[in-house]
Amino acid sequence: MTRSMKIAIIDDEQDMRQSISQWLALSGFDTETYASAQEALKSIGSDFPGVVVSDIKMPGMDGMAFLKRLMSVDSSLPVIMITGHGDVPMAVEAMQLGAYDFLEKPFNPDRMTELAKRASQTRRLTLDNRALRRELSDGTVLMKKLIGSSPVMERLREDILDLGQADGHVLIDGETGTGKTLVAHALHAVGPRAGKKFVHLSCAAHADSDLSAKLFGPVDDGSPLPLVEEARGGTLCLEDIEALPQALQARLLTFINDQGTPSETRIIAVSNLQEQDKTCEDVLRPDLYYRLAAMKITLPPLRQRGEDILTLFTRLSEQFAEEYGCDAPEVSAQEAAQLLQAPWPGNVRQLINVAERAVLQNRRGSGTIASLLMADSEEAQPVMTTEGKPLKEYVEAFERMLIDNTMRRHKGSIVNVMDELCLPRRTLNEKMAKYGLSRSEYL
Repeated sequence: MTRSMKIAIIDDEQDMRQSISQWLALSGFDTETYASAQEALKSIGSDFPGVVVSDIKMPGMDGMAFLKRLMSVDSSLPVIMITGHGDVPMAVEAMQLGAYDFLEKPFNPDRMTELAKRASQTRRLTLDNRALRRELSDGTVLMKKLIGSSPVMERLREDILDLGQADGHVLIDGETGTGKTLVAHALHAVGPRAGKKFVHLSCAAHADSDLSAKLFGPVDDGSPLPLVEEARGGTLCLEDIEALPQALQARLLTFINDQGTPSETRIIAVSNLQEQDKTCEDVLRPDLYYRLAAMKITLPPLRQRGEDILTLFTRLSEQFAEEYGCDAPEVSAQEAAQLLQAPWPGNVRQLINVAERAVLQNRRGSGTIASLLMADSEEAQPVMTTEGKPLKEYVEAFERMLIDNTMRRHKGSIVNVMDELCLPRRTLNEKMAKYGLSRSEYL
């Protein structure tokens, strides 16, 4: 369920702050009221999850001084100022200082609600972007996002940790939707350049002339530096490297060669080449390819990750169920087999879409996972891979998912799990050890 944004209301007049609070609460906001700016400052920090509504004329610290303090704490915090009649020039000054907007008394309550909703949307986007930036700079968080206990995922995490500490350039390839950009961020975040800049550019998103200017200059879009300079000392991630024109490939090679060894700026090239019978080696000039591919990571397709598919589906459906305020769908043995057998041409990205739609279907009380997989297939037939798996693998994958789901639902209560699954303690312990499940993960 989308989290509710808070509204902090500051006004020295009790009737005014209570009436604003009641109106906004009826509009679905979580309100907090304060009789003074000094009191409010004790609770409003740089990551305050909401919006501030403040009167301008107050005893002690007035609204203008309060606004200046808030802007020094977090210049992106939306602050709506309330002015008395004739105070519009002061409100204009407040806007120049960074206020989001202002309302003149007496104001229309619907106008207050509209402003609060728009400011809340702005605040949510700001906080989401901050959280994303923190995640993308935290190697531990990023590694946890690479979920899975399959051998190919264990190897991928080891490769990221090893190559992250190295200093050479890296080429990342693999099928669409496998998480190549996430791995690029992880390589940067677990290495010695973690505190330096990570600069990202899609080579397929710009015309040749724009691409040249963005990479090497001259810059005319307001940016202070071309990207090769902006990333100096950090990492330059070039997505869709196969779209880099030959002339720019030569300039990139010159840039790499001029740096020497060890390189001041690390290049991580991401290939999204989807043409059959053609690889990145076929479209890049050989000398550039071998410089970039000195260290190479190929991401595994989802269909080769076995029971990771069920683990990912469970985690994703739980996340979407929380977001939409409903229960996650229960996966039957037949549906688990269908998930394991699907070819997943869109890989993890496709699995995310299927999990979200499964949750929405479950909320309506209709539809099946099989129907979602068929809808994603080009032909309206049961979706099967061409890679057969022993029955034992399907049974074990479903058993692991069932124990994992039950442990999560009961928050690690062994007694409740034993009762629901009709398993003796010793058998449950043996199966949890077999599947690498630890009770501490669910507490």
